[in-house]
This record gives sequence, C-alpha cells and structure tokens, in this order.
Amino acid sequence: MLQDTAAAEQKYKLFIERVAATKLVWGLMNKQGWANSTVNDDDETDVIPFWSDRAFAKACARDDWRGYTATEIPLAEFLENWCIGMDENDTLVGTNWDANMFGQEIEPLQVAFDILTRLKAINTSIKFRDYSSVDEFLTEISE
Repeated sequence: MLQDTAAAEQKYKLFIERVAATKLVWGLMNKQGWANSTVNDDDETDVIPFWSDRAFAKACARDDWRGYTATEIPLAEFLENWCIGMDENDTLVGTNWDANMFGQEIEPLQVAFDILTRLKAINTSIKFRDYSSVDEFLTEISE
C-alpha cells in the first residue's frame, strides 16, 4: 500500500508541475459531458479526473469511458471555474489517473493552491477573469 501511495503522490507532483508549465489541463469528454466517477472509498462523493498530458487522458478512454475524447482546458479556466465550482459542489479532483483508475483524489482548492504556488515558484503569470494575479487568487482561496 505504501508503494501505491508513493506512486499516487508522484503522479500528483507531475500533474502540478506539468499543468503549471503548459498552462493546460486535460479531461475526457463525450456528448453527454465530462468523465466522472465516485471516490474509491465513498460512493456518495463524486470525483472528476484530470490529466497533465493528453496521452495520459487518452489512455483512460476505455471501458466505461470508451468514446470519450481527451479535451484540453486552459489552466485559468480550470482554476477559476472547475476548482472553485467543484469545491462548491463537494466534488474531488482526480489527478493523472492511470488506466486502472488509480491516482490521488484531492480537494479542489488544495489542487488550485498547489498549482498557484507552483506558478509563483517558477515565476509564471496567468491571466484570470476574476483575479488580478496569482497572489490575489492564492489569498482568496487561503482564507
């Protein structure tokens, strides 16, 4: 189990680093909407998986998600719309799941905080609709 936890943490770190670098997040979408699931140990809590790379998302477009297409989401939209909205709906973020649906399930504001912190660390700005800067967004979600 420790190895699985370490692998999930590594995939999460890769997710944060890659999306901060590329300013893109990937999801799986079909005509009905976005791929989603329930949390591994709680059928009452929803989780929406996202990936840092198109290839990772495409690898999961099988079985129940056959017919879904890897679809890019600009990072600012992901942070402002998805993370904030998912927090309001008590939905978790799944990051860089593998084809076996294994990966971390994390609170959306924690994901946003970690991405924003990474953007700040690599001195990368991003244009938001509702926030004037990475610092303002960080302050807002930290309160």
